[in-house]
Amino acid sequence: MSERPRPSQRADYRTFRTIPTRWADNDLYGHMNNVVHYSLFDTAVNGWLIENRLLDPHGGPLIGMVAETGCRYHAEMGFPDVVTAGLRVARLGTSSVRYEIGLFRNAEEQASAEGFFVHVYVDRASRRPRPMEPAFRRALEGISAP
Repeated sequence: MSERPRPSQRADYRTFRTIPTRWADNDLYGHMNNVVHYSLFDTAVNGWLIENRLLDPHGGPLIGMVAETGCRYHAEMGFPDVVTAGLRVARLGTSSVRYEIGLFRNAEEQASAEGFFVHVYVDRASRRPRPMEPAFRRALEGISAP
């Protein structure tokens, strides 16, 4: 068995968004349920895309389809914590991107959870992969990991 990687730090990410937890995020065991982590990843990625006018979820010609996801848990979180989601781009292809997200509990510097989403950008109508526009790529390059 290989050694478990150390949790990432806030400084490892390029942009951030704050997401308050909700009472319903806690499970029977008193901590945030694992499915909520994925919802926070999705909120961080799509929130950034919408805020930067890169995604119009209701009518834009391009949409991101999730091709792969993953999560590594390091420490518990739960209501009433405030989560800061750090976001970076780890890999940028022609029509795909791997987003990496770190979830930081309250003011902690070390990630409580780390995950990734691979989005393949497709034409809304045909659902076929479509190359990203230059402006879209430049925005993603701006949050790319070194």
